[in-house]
Amino acid sequence: MTMISGQKINGSSSLLYEQVALEISGLIEQGTFRAGDRVPSIRQLSRRFDVSINTVMQAYTLLEDQRLIEARPQSGYYVRSRVPEIREPDLQSRSLITPATVTISDLCHQVMCDMTNRDILPLGRAIPDSRNLPIDKLNRIMASELRRGGEQSVQYHMAPGYERLRVQIARRVIMAGISAAPDEVLITSGCVEAVLLALRATCRTGDTIAVESPFYFNFLQMIAELGLKALEIPSTPREGISIEALRYAIEHNKISACLVISNFGNPLGSLMPDERKRELVELLTVNDIPLIEDDIYGDLVFGNERPSTAKSFDSSGLVIYCSSFSKTIAPGYRVGWAIAGRFQGEMERLKMMMNIATASPTQLAIAEFLATGGYDHHLRSIRRIHARNLSQMTEAIARHFPEGTRMTRPVGGFILWVEMPVGTDAIRLYHRALECGIGIVPGPLFSLSHKYSNHIRLSAARWDEQIERGIKTLGELAHELLGESNV
Repeated sequence: MTMISGQKINGSSSLLYEQVALEISGLIEQGTFRAGDRVPSIRQLSRRFDVSINTVMQAYTLLEDQRLIEARPQSGYYVRSRVPEIREPDLQSRSLITPATVTISDLCHQVMCDMTNRDILPLGRAIPDSRNLPIDKLNRIMASELRRGGEQSVQYHMAPGYERLRVQIARRVIMAGISAAPDEVLITSGCVEAVLLALRATCRTGDTIAVESPFYFNFLQMIAELGLKALEIPSTPREGISIEALRYAIEHNKISACLVISNFGNPLGSLMPDERKRELVELLTVNDIPLIEDDIYGDLVFGNERPSTAKSFDSSGLVIYCSSFSKTIAPGYRVGWAIAGRFQGEMERLKMMMNIATASPTQLAIAEFLATGGYDHHLRSIRRIHARNLSQMTEAIARHFPEGTRMTRPVGGFILWVEMPVGTDAIRLYHRALECGIGIVPGPLFSLSHKYSNHIRLSAARWDEQIERGIKTLGELAHELLGESNV
């Protein structure tokens, strides 16, 4: 963090906080502190300027009001991006809250294939950058565990899974507000399998699932494959799924389960406040509706305090908590888990029927990585990287995209949801970007009702000169499409 040289603020005490605010705003204007940078703490600034802590707090409040800085819980104050925030959806319109049959799109399959194509610049891929993963350490650990593990490294660890790993996960989820015994943890092949097992345990063909809108397109495909209907509930970047709209939907539809990404959802990056999580669990419990909670991004908060989970407010066993290590340390290891409450037994049965067990070597390696403290050290590093990357990407978009472009301001994860001016066709932009060797995810994939036609999902898991050039090219293409639509 850039430090301020020692100096003393002089002048009328009634204007002291304004002088401090003016000094900091000047440093921001000069570029000493850029978007996403942490500004000095209240105590640091108090000492540097020889003023009271209260004076600095007043100055920072003024800077917040001027939208120059923003507070991040348990982390401090940061320079705010000047990119306009995405519009909040109209939650008053309830006429469209009706179940819809999900159809599989060839475009979804093509987008997924793009994500594995090394010749395509991955601007939309929601996968951590391998350069930021503890690959060497994990490889050493796995080699050691395979030698030490002997027979257990090649045998099935039948559901619920490798005990040492379940113990480590049970200890970790305490930080998410969850109290679970190791036997209540079911190891799965990634979070996707955990969600699939949860849907199969709670629903039957033809049932209706309430989901957020916009929502992760792969889950929409999963719902289709199971012969289920999806009911889209409006969500906001700040609070996630609308409890009011969900309540209305429950009153007018038979809903078998609700599926949400509670922390840094995909694609909105929304973080549900604790009170909204509590309200969600209470609403579904009263109506005896299971909640399937995907918390795969929860460990990637930018602050020091991990957000809570909806599961932490569950006292009836109706919440099925799902997560994995795919977004934090090892996408290819395919190690996830579920804490399924009253559905635990049924999900274990389904797991054994589907594929018997999750791969043993990866379970052993991750268990050792967690036990030796490597995971926490890695998280501290990758959180800083993602926060910086997101700030740099938002600023690049502000420079290169058409005027009127808006985007979300996530405080965790590495996904950006970008709303371009009306007339910028996201699917046409996807195809033109692909011709330039750039991969993005068009917004219409995140809905069943042809919404988000001028939205795209981008990923800031990686940031370098090549990515910045890709954003510039993408902005130029967006300008072209917007111009064509106005002809």
